[in-house]
Amino acid sequence: MSKRNTQQRRHAIAVMVTELGEVSVDVLAHHFSTSEVTIRKDLAALEVTGSLLRRYGGAIAMPTEIVTTEQTEQVSVCKLAIAQAAADQIRDHHRIIIDSGSTTVALIPLLGSKQGLIVMTNALQVANALNELENEPTLLMTGGTWDPHSESFQGQVAESVLRSYDFDQLFIGADGIDVARGTTTFNELMGLSRVMAEVSREVVVMVESNKVGRKIPNLELAWQGISTLITDDGLSDNDKVSIEQHGVRVIRAIVKA
Repeated sequence: MSKRNTQQRRHAIAVMVTELGEVSVDVLAHHFSTSEVTIRKDLAALEVTGSLLRRYGGAIAMPTEIVTTEQTEQVSVCKLAIAQAAADQIRDHHRIIIDSGSTTVALIPLLGSKQGLIVMTNALQVANALNELENEPTLLMTGGTWDPHSESFQGQVAESVLRSYDFDQLFIGADGIDVARGTTTFNELMGLSRVMAEVSREVVVMVESNKVGRKIPNLELAWQGISTLITDDGLSDNDKVSIEQHGVRVIRAIVKA
């Protein structure tokens, strides 16, 4: 199945679910003459983009009571633009780390066309999304101690596993950006993020522009350890120049209205 046909099928599935309200996996598999495994992957990808909600045995339309506000919707559009810009940086057969977070998870559906990826993650949400791709990458998990705050594995075991490998790129989010210092976080468990950066040749931070200037007390990664910042086109020219002065490449993804 070509990438184009996959996209066409997923668009048609989203339309069907919206029109009918609820559709089962077996009905979709019969309708599109494909396997239930493929349909489940389609539904997982569509759920990530907010097109529907998966339920046991199928999917339902997005309930009206949780339809996003205009502001939240704009943030979602920003994340998708950032994710696309991040995906453009990944080459076939790259070895990458994807950290936990809603912005990094938005990257996963865009990896379906990449060949031979090896992906390490500390997040079950990322792992589950990767397993739904048609071209499933080789998946590595850090293991470690589960942290409910970040919904990811942390601790010395996870750090030890990471130090056994080396990677081309790390994709990581942030709670805030201190223009003078680097990325900031509410989470006090920062050791694993720093080890991820240490074992990666390129550190790519993915963050919406509305988080720039949020000087949260906990400094996670200093600019000296960051290669690239990918954000949206809401980042001001002044902030862009200030960040670039630290030797960081800044990519402003264009957000389509």
